[in-house]
Amino acid sequence: MTAVAEPAASPSSSAPSLEGEGRTLPGQLLRLAARRPKAVAMRKKTLGRWKEYTFQDYADRAAKVGLGLVQLGVEPGQKVAIHSENRPAWVIADLGIQGIGAVPVGIYPTSPSAEVHYIMEHSESVVLIAEDEEQLDKIMAVREKLPKLRHIVVIDIRGVRNLDDPMLMTFAELERLGEQQPAAEWARRAEALDPSQTAIIVYTSGTTGPPKGAMLSHANLVAAGHIFTQAFDARPDDEVLSYLPLCHVAERLGSTMNAIRVGYVVNFGEGGEAFMTDLREVQPTIFLGVPRVWEKMMAGVQIRLGDASRLKRGITRFWLKKGAKLARRRMDGKLGVGGRVMGWLAWVMAFRSLRDKLGLGRVRIAISGAAPIAPQVLDFFWAMGIPIREGYGQTEGTALATYTPAEDVRIGKVGKALPQCEIRIAEDGEILVRGPGVFPGYFKNEQATAETIDEDGWLHTGDVGELDEDGYLSITDRKKDIIITAGGKNISPSEIENRLKVSPYVREAIVIGDKRKYLTALIGIEADTVGDWATRNRIGFTTYADLARKPAVRELVRAWVEEVNTELAQVETIKKFELLTKELDHEEGELTATQKVKRAAIAREFSDLIEGMYS
Repeated sequence: MTAVAEPAASPSSSAPSLEGEGRTLPGQLLRLAARRPKAVAMRKKTLGRWKEYTFQDYADRAAKVGLGLVQLGVEPGQKVAIHSENRPAWVIADLGIQGIGAVPVGIYPTSPSAEVHYIMEHSESVVLIAEDEEQLDKIMAVREKLPKLRHIVVIDIRGVRNLDDPMLMTFAELERLGEQQPAAEWARRAEALDPSQTAIIVYTSGTTGPPKGAMLSHANLVAAGHIFTQAFDARPDDEVLSYLPLCHVAERLGSTMNAIRVGYVVNFGEGGEAFMTDLREVQPTIFLGVPRVWEKMMAGVQIRLGDASRLKRGITRFWLKKGAKLARRRMDGKLGVGGRVMGWLAWVMAFRSLRDKLGLGRVRIAISGAAPIAPQVLDFFWAMGIPIREGYGQTEGTALATYTPAEDVRIGKVGKALPQCEIRIAEDGEILVRGPGVFPGYFKNEQATAETIDEDGWLHTGDVGELDEDGYLSITDRKKDIIITAGGKNISPSEIENRLKVSPYVREAIVIGDKRKYLTALIGIEADTVGDWATRNRIGFTTYADLARKPAVRELVRAWVEEVNTELAQVETIKKFELLTKELDHEEGELTATQKVKRAAIAREFSDLIEGMYS
């Protein structure tokens, strides 16, 4: 028997109707530039200063880039890769490429040369836009193996010494080349685009094999922007910080699809280690955090509380307890006048300063997505007055599937079907999705496409879950990750792993146990917080490996594992664990570009540790 959740009714929204707004993102950008030419579209922080770009700047430069590529011989349907950190040039190039009917292909900035080669070769990209010397070096190392690559465009030329290479040109030169044609030519091409054609290709994480290129159409992108901005009630006065990789559909959604649909401001900080500084300066009103971001924020607050004075610690903990009680009423939409007064007191007495330091002082829409998150993390932020709501989606559905309504929040569930979307649970428990975000297919992979989209248009997500009687979806795990013990018990490792990662001292947790008599775990410590703990306890260390080998650190983790075990069923408890003596890394093939663990790679690399726990 299958369970089906019908599409939710569309909520009231300040976002304008879709009619007349353009059938593609370039078309929507042109209309924004015509209506609000001087409104700020983007800000970029460089060397401590923020520079603003208007919607007119955005459209003009997108036109120059698109027409510059036309001058280089790029034709509709051809692929142009972008290999860069988040910056205005990324989205300008993205829209410029789409506007001429070509297809942008994002490459993660952390991708090593071998991965760059694979995506460039598989996508048949004819041009690569590289951010700087670092990304240029990666493509130069493999360009002889890429016969279809004709041009390399460099955005930031500082340190680049081989600009006389005939294959190379600067981003500024590309824009000047585009100025040789009138901007109206780009607008003409953009308006003539077929919404059913491929707009972008997004390469998936590749946790079990080579990344697959998911083709998303112009219609997919426009539908996602339309539906999500209504669900969020996004407004032109909203602001976001663009920090997740733009190759990922989640950041593309926030930084282009939603932004161009509504016309809010997208901020690009200095990134990397400056992320928290960027967040504090921007104070976004809409913030999407993947679970790792929320976990790290919570760990930071817990560490600061541990270092605070007894009085400050006591005040904060008192209001966290009060906030937890208020949160339940707020989730049910029953806060009331008394609850609002108490919430204001909590804000003034404890949380205003704390939220400002986190960069969440102005946030009104807080979202967690892209991976499962432990309920304890959500409870913590709700107690602080930060109403994180979960959503669920994937690249192949343009992120469209479910979102948690503000008036009925259920921790542990990822919400109800978004407007125009249907959710169904198959006989084997797999979650199926149907709606306007479902992609046309994988580039050059008809077999994988046929396995993913059935003849009735249902997208087979590969996730296992359940729908309750009210249409709320809960995720169990990836089908391929479900552990079946030697005793025949089915266990979801991600639920246990997420529970372990609630600790500020645990960064990674990989549960082992398929076809085994009991469960074990490989645990990676959080270097910053464990290092701080060691320093406060006068435990000297030199490297990450040295810290992980300290008996006191092992005891710290052991105590936490035992505490988690008390909350699990007997068959789910972790009987043994080992601490990893290195941080997992994308370049070494242990993590995907989106920081997901490659379980097969981990099993191979740490086989001795694993077998030792079962000997």
